[in-house]
Amino acid sequence: MFAEVAFNLATGTCFDYLVPPELEGKIHLGCRVRALFRSNELSGYVLKLKEYSEYSSRANPIICIEDASRQFPPQLLKLADWIVSYYCASHECVIWNLLPAVVRKGEMQHREAVYIDLAPKSKDQGSPEFQALTPKRQEVLKTLTRLGGSLPAKEMLGAVDAGDSVIKALVEGGWLTKSKRVEERDPFANTVVQRDKPKELTTEQSAALKSIVEALDAPRPKPILLHGVTGSGKTEVYLQSIQHCLDQGRDAIVLVPEIALTPQTVLRFRQRFGDLVSVLHSGLTDGQRFDEWTRIAGGRSRIAVGARSALFAPFHHLGLIVVDEEHESTYKQDEMPHYNARDVAVVRGMLEPCAVLLGSATPALESYYNCTIGKYHLVEMPSRIDDKPLPPIELVDMRLERASLKEGEKGSFFSKRLKMLIDNALHDKHQVMLFLNRRGYATTLTCNQCGYTASCENCSVTYTFHRKINKLVCHHCNTVIDAPAKCPDCGNPDIRFGGYGTERVESVTRAIFPNAMVARMDSDTMTNAESYRKVLEAFKCGNIDILIGTQMIAKGLDFPNVTVVGIIQADIGLNLPDFRSAERTFDLITQVAGRAGRGDNPGRVVVQTCTPDNYALATAQRQDFAAFYAQEMPGRQALGFPPYTHLVELLFRSEKEEEAAQAAQAYAAVLMPLLKPDVQVLGPMPAPLAKLQGRYRYQMLLRSADIRGMTAACKAAIAQTPLKALRKVPVEIDVDPRFLQ
Repeated sequence: MFAEVAFNLATGTCFDYLVPPELEGKIHLGCRVRALFRSNELSGYVLKLKEYSEYSSRANPIICIEDASRQFPPQLLKLADWIVSYYCASHECVIWNLLPAVVRKGEMQHREAVYIDLAPKSKDQGSPEFQALTPKRQEVLKTLTRLGGSLPAKEMLGAVDAGDSVIKALVEGGWLTKSKRVEERDPFANTVVQRDKPKELTTEQSAALKSIVEALDAPRPKPILLHGVTGSGKTEVYLQSIQHCLDQGRDAIVLVPEIALTPQTVLRFRQRFGDLVSVLHSGLTDGQRFDEWTRIAGGRSRIAVGARSALFAPFHHLGLIVVDEEHESTYKQDEMPHYNARDVAVVRGMLEPCAVLLGSATPALESYYNCTIGKYHLVEMPSRIDDKPLPPIELVDMRLERASLKEGEKGSFFSKRLKMLIDNALHDKHQVMLFLNRRGYATTLTCNQCGYTASCENCSVTYTFHRKINKLVCHHCNTVIDAPAKCPDCGNPDIRFGGYGTERVESVTRAIFPNAMVARMDSDTMTNAESYRKVLEAFKCGNIDILIGTQMIAKGLDFPNVTVVGIIQADIGLNLPDFRSAERTFDLITQVAGRAGRGDNPGRVVVQTCTPDNYALATAQRQDFAAFYAQEMPGRQALGFPPYTHLVELLFRSEKEEEAAQAAQAYAAVLMPLLKPDVQVLGPMPAPLAKLQGRYRYQMLLRSADIRGMTAACKAAIAQTPLKALRKVPVEIDVDPRFLQ
């Protein structure tokens, strides 16, 4: 018997090992083993067992099976195979993405603590033997009884007025016992959770739940797309669907697109399900992540909530996967393997099999299209709970706003209408959210005299000025330099900052509304999960009047006292050279608008724009997804863009531009004859972002309805391209890219 073993070596290859007789029957798929690779002992995972190997005469034997608590869940291996095939990734790359780093490294151990427990005889505190104890020893036993009968040794010494010698004597006398226990690092240790009960459902919620329950009860259900407007109560439907799943003895995964949404979502689920909920995201410490993963693998947790990687939670009886805000681009992984968690969730649902629920107020056009052709089942909730109206959206034409300025009057990025609504909201003790999808203080630094623009040497982008630190920052490679006081080229002291981001909006907001408590929520201010929790909690409690943020605040947040939402510059992403720009703009406006009017007071939304006639803005103003879909899809079909076709992006990166260009051309020469005639090819050519993080970038773009044909040709071309061309500049394949940059 031979085993194919994957190591974390970046070789892109699995290796055959002999299974020694003493391990036959013990080694299984997903098993973590120790084996000799060249002269080093390494840990790896068994991906395949077979009776024949072409390397049988040279195969080294597996040394041993390693740590049963870190085995790769076998039911995920088929999913790994699919990711390898569809996304053109290596097995080792996929396997090492499906396991948290702290688990696969094998260095973390469970934390143990010594506990003091009452022995059985100490429960009879009226016995003569108990009465014969000294008053001090009796008091220790009574105190421990009052505290539940068990305490960590460290806490015990603080809870009772006694020293080690008294505890030791009680242990020796058989009144107490000492034992070591695993003490899990609880990410919720400082959180007080008040349990809640299922809420009465509206007619629309009940119909949606009925469809999901039918899917949970079906042997091979279709994925369900839950299209519910903001405030329609999708989360309560998720909760009651999961309860039905738990009642069947099965487990559930809930994906959220942003770590910022995780604390609020986890709280909702813990209020309903208590300690059955685990959380998996990058904001955890290594110890917390290790303990949460092992809780799930050991069956002590039934629900995993988290961002993209929570999809791979090692449940053995999975019944339901919920993908909240399924349209979000954050479900797509930036590095290899470039998987989309939403699509992989659908495939995991097919393989388990289990029900998959995709929820959104603005579904991805690909998902909605899959409903129209019968691949997914569409469930709609078009009304808010208690028939609360959707907030009216006003489009303010900033061209007219500027044209109305009197001579000498300075313009502001606050329109008169938005300023008035904010004033009224603050007067009524209501809250305001302001959205701008751009961070920093100013987006450019230029010299009007010589034309100098401060640009990053490592990337083909301009620096962003951050006033708080008085630095220029590249948001792509994180290079930070001092902001010059005069032009570095000509010495002109009149160097100017242009454009604006959330930091400047915060500064101006504080100046215009000096009595308001203002907070900013972007990746500059939110450095960890605790930062998110504190700001959201303060906003929820009313300690913040105006919350300014990027798309962190655009979705999933539910604050009933928010009555005004302002979208400062709705055109930022509208005119980008990307076929999804209109879709993203519609999504953002609809999602941000949905934060208003979720309580008893009606909400209002102001969208500031220079293109009020654009159909994406016009349909977003009516919050009419069907109308946007009807206007967007004919253009997609005519131009051959997804969902009518698939895209594959091939990227070549090098510190030397000529090396990137040569590798792209060498690969293209092999690839072109392998492609079918219907495949459209763009490139090789410099990428739109021609330089990023110090490396030059060349790309090719393939387009065809036959995704399998394109990926098969791409993989075949790698094998046939002269090794020298791709050794220094390997090709990076991105199937179904979300951004073309």
